[in-house]
Amino acid sequence: MSPFENKGLILGIMAGTAGVSLMLIWYRKIRKPGAAVRIPVFLDVGNRLNSVSLQNEAPNEQGVVMVLHGRQLQILEKLNGLLVSVDELKREVKFLKEAIPKLEELVRNELQGKGDVQRVSPSHRATKRRKAETASGAAETTSSEEAESEGGYLTAHTDSEGDSEEEKGCMKSPDAIVKSEEEELFNLLQQVDNLHKGSEDDKKEGFRLLLEKDDKYENCVDFLWRLARAYGDLFEMTTDAEEKRKYVTDGKIKAEKAVQLDARSAESHQWFAIMCGYMSQFESVQNKIRNGYLFKEHLDKAIELKPQDPFLYYLNGRWCYSVAQLSWIEKKVAAALFGTPPTSTVEEALQNFLKAEEMHPGYSKYNYVYLAKCYKDLGQKNNALKYCDSALSILSVTNEDKEAQKDLEALLLTLKL
Repeated sequence: MSPFENKGLILGIMAGTAGVSLMLIWYRKIRKPGAAVRIPVFLDVGNRLNSVSLQNEAPNEQGVVMVLHGRQLQILEKLNGLLVSVDELKREVKFLKEAIPKLEELVRNELQGKGDVQRVSPSHRATKRRKAETASGAAETTSSEEAESEGGYLTAHTDSEGDSEEEKGCMKSPDAIVKSEEEELFNLLQQVDNLHKGSEDDKKEGFRLLLEKDDKYENCVDFLWRLARAYGDLFEMTTDAEEKRKYVTDGKIKAEKAVQLDARSAESHQWFAIMCGYMSQFESVQNKIRNGYLFKEHLDKAIELKPQDPFLYYLNGRWCYSVAQLSWIEKKVAAALFGTPPTSTVEEALQNFLKAEEMHPGYSKYNYVYLAKCYKDLGQKNNALKYCDSALSILSVTNEDKEAQKDLEALLLTLKL
């Protein structure tokens, strides 16, 4: 209904009411003087008028006057309710006019996947505003028409009613929460990867950052193997035996959990194998051999999953060389415990070290040292000296480099004899 039609209806009702009032005044002037007046007794004019017809209510002229007066009161009540509804409708239309320009932007954002925040329809927000504005005047009118009008503006979004704008702004869909956590994890892992490539202080900082989020990402494979790697970094950096034992113990637990969560993660197998290798430094002969079997098992799995990594071939060369150097008693213990002892040769170790060098020339100082050791054991002194010179050309930066330098110096002494 347009505003003009509303005004016409209101003026018509007001004119009709004025006509009834004039008729009552005229009737009072022409009625006979001295006529008996009997006013019926009633408690609620509105209720009485709703149940009794005009002919049965007033058998005399004064009764007619009261009935007409009651009808006038009823009309005024309905008129008051109508005015309130029209005023509410005006406010509703005004708010919708303000909301329509924003509707296009909301639809565009929703189509572009930006609608992360739960929204309430404009009509529902208008209902809450209208209800708040008319609360003070609710006691003035309780007609059934107003109640129906009030109910007509409710929408299906009543579950969000009462939320503040700030609360609605913080309510994110599950997909948005997951995306936010994924971005946080991605940034964290990228940061610790960069720190792992840096100085010892950088590696310590990376370890600290991972340890802070351990509870939150304790079931994330990519997080766990990086935490095991960080334990390995600290194992290499410290010189205290007890600290080394603690770092390798905790690191092995994290790497083993990562393998259990995802058996297809090459890095998880790699770092579990490395932790087993580190652990053998603190174990008895029996446990040392057991860890050796675990080392080889998970290293082979890592190579299968990630055959392009030179580091894995370097590790495999180290295992082959260590097994080739096992003493007679160690081989007997392995046979007694596991049926068949691990077997390998210096030639197999050499092939793995050469593979690492082929994939990444100048891969590491220690890789050159082990190449020299293999050639020395095979009686190829010239090749051994060649790789000793290559090892000398690499500066000693890490603790592993420094250990490689010590082995290199000892090896050079035997080669120059």
